[in-house]
Amino acid sequence: MTQTTSKPIETVAIIGAGVIGSSWAALFLANGLTVAASDPAPGAEEHMRAFVEQAMADLRRLGYEGSGELTFAGDAREAVSKADFVQENGPEREEIKVELLAELDAAAPPHAIIASSTSALLRSKITVKCTTPERVIVGHPFNPPHLVPLVEIVGHSPDSDAVRRAEAFYQSVGRETVVLKKEAVGHLVNRINSAVWREAVSLFQQGLADPADIDRAITAGPGMRWPFLGPYEMYHLGGGEGGIAHYFEHLQPIQEERWKDMPTPQMDDAFRREIVASVQERFAGKSIAELAKRRDERLLALLGIRDKLKD
Repeated sequence: MTQTTSKPIETVAIIGAGVIGSSWAALFLANGLTVAASDPAPGAEEHMRAFVEQAMADLRRLGYEGSGELTFAGDAREAVSKADFVQENGPEREEIKVELLAELDAAAPPHAIIASSTSALLRSKITVKCTTPERVIVGHPFNPPHLVPLVEIVGHSPDSDAVRRAEAFYQSVGRETVVLKKEAVGHLVNRINSAVWREAVSLFQQGLADPADIDRAITAGPGMRWPFLGPYEMYHLGGGEGGIAHYFEHLQPIQEERWKDMPTPQMDDAFRREIVASVQERFAGKSIAELAKRRDERLLALLGIRDKLKD
């Protein structure tokens, strides 16, 4: 395995200036890092700078005091030419990622780590044209990356040099990391999200509840515990004094009966239109920007509480 140097990460290249890339940029800038961005879309620089201005104000509320410099490069090769770390945020299409990551690998300095924000694609497939694929990792954030702390990391191996350095870097900018032991479509959390989404859609299709009530059931029920309890700890507590062993002995059979009664929904055009109509009616008069602002305000409040609850 090629070993990279331990050069400090001071300059980050952001490839792709959409919502995810702009959010990443704000986080890195608020940590005092230099950011070189690139995106061929018309108006990309203006969009990123506007997003960063608002996101930096949010990050100031969380105690981030850095003020890094943001520049916009003419193309991806220029953006990564002096980078110590590259965060790629291109379209979620395998054929595009393959070519883009190969281009970045060819242009970035030898010591640089290249991280893809891909939410589902397999690292082994999107690095097939890279000359030094061992330095290319998955660094998958959650929207918006500057507020939601988790980053999932997938590397050539879980203990590789690139993984260790990437994990240390993400932690240094206030992220919480999970290193996967092996790759899987959707990584870790999006597989969990997919299971919850599948059942939420199925419950609506079965006529048990409407989307608004399903959302409410999550936010007022298990969602209250999720900021500080994962499923294993939750079921450990659910077993009472005997913990998870007692849960398996007495309650797991009921769980298995529920699993058997959880069909995969049939997503035909008519049912998709039914979901769209229900959601659009619920949020009529509210733009996506307004909903995102409300989400971010709630995340900021929750982060303040969560910090006080940490072990």
